[in-house]
Amino acid sequence: MDANATTSLSPEVFEAMRPYMLENFGNPSSIHYQGRQAHAAVEQGRGRVAALLNCDRSEIVFTGGGTEGDNLAIFGLMRPGDHLITSTIEHHAVLHTAEHLQRRGIEVTFLPVGGGGANDSNACRVDPDDLRRAIQPNTRLISIMMANNETGTIQAVEEIGKLAAEAEVYFHTDAVQAAGKLTIDVGRIGCDLLTIAGHKMYGPQGVGALYVRRGTPLEPLFFGGAHERQRRAGTENVAGIVGLGTAAELAAAATDPGAPFNPSFGLSALAKLRDRLENGILARIEDSGVNAGNAPRVPNTTNLWFDHVDGEALFIALDLKGLAVSGGSACASGAAEPSHVLTAMGLPKDRAKASLRYSLTQDSTEKEVDAAIELTTAAVGRLREIAPAYA
Repeated sequence: MDANATTSLSPEVFEAMRPYMLENFGNPSSIHYQGRQAHAAVEQGRGRVAALLNCDRSEIVFTGGGTEGDNLAIFGLMRPGDHLITSTIEHHAVLHTAEHLQRRGIEVTFLPVGGGGANDSNACRVDPDDLRRAIQPNTRLISIMMANNETGTIQAVEEIGKLAAEAEVYFHTDAVQAAGKLTIDVGRIGCDLLTIAGHKMYGPQGVGALYVRRGTPLEPLFFGGAHERQRRAGTENVAGIVGLGTAAELAAAATDPGAPFNPSFGLSALAKLRDRLENGILARIEDSGVNAGNAPRVPNTTNLWFDHVDGEALFIALDLKGLAVSGGSACASGAAEPSHVLTAMGLPKDRAKASLRYSLTQDSTEKEVDAAIELTTAAVGRLREIAPAYA
């Protein structure tokens, strides 16, 4: 139950990739037959990703994953004297990039989010009015994620896109946790750049894509070749791109483009499983709750707090019983400090450290959910009995 860290590879994706690892291994820059085969596969993948995002294939740049895509979007646009606006709950791929630019003299505004109150429908969400007030004459880029990786909350990206357009400011959104879970239409969102990653949507690890609206003046991070229309030098990961394209096609086929945020992969049923998990745990465990539970969220994610329990001890206890969950972002695993997302929401340090994220997959079952409820209930009860953390 840690799908937000990574998903399994879809069997259809694996079968699509297989020939490009064993047989059709040409370099897509080569002009002989094998190279042309590889080039055609890359372009087919590009078209499938473009269809998922409802953009032109020429606006897709393949990357090594979500972190590279975020870095390319931000470093590729920001110039000395510019102002960047982001939020306090972004993935570290955005936050650390912004902090690095700040150390180099770039002005950065980190917008706050709504609190973690049980009835707060704006918990873990940026207030568009705060964004409007933060825009300055030298603001060049706004980077606000579409869906948070720890709480699953969905940001008001369409409203943010309109504000950015009115101010003539570029808008980037990290959609790594949204792709495959929400309908993504870059035209409706109004973004200039958008990041996705294969391994969050049943595709392979180590490959992603950055949407770059035509005319956006993006400087490359890598130099050495004219690949990806001179926006990302280096031989393309053909098998990975084929896998990403297939994963994108599967997501697009299951998504209704007429709805702004329509669950795909049968995720309306998955949301019911998520609710079953939450309700079962809350009914059995006193002094527990859901972080950002009343805010709009992607259907597979819940972030639960358990008072009087050490979160690390609970994580280990569940892992020993075969239940994989997370204490926060996988990229920050092992960190002693509580989640930056939860503390940004105003949670006390003890409660933030006693929170766990459960993120379900498209293959999750009622039996698995019920087992997770039982395991969590038993582990919390045992830990409170033998070592109450905050009695």
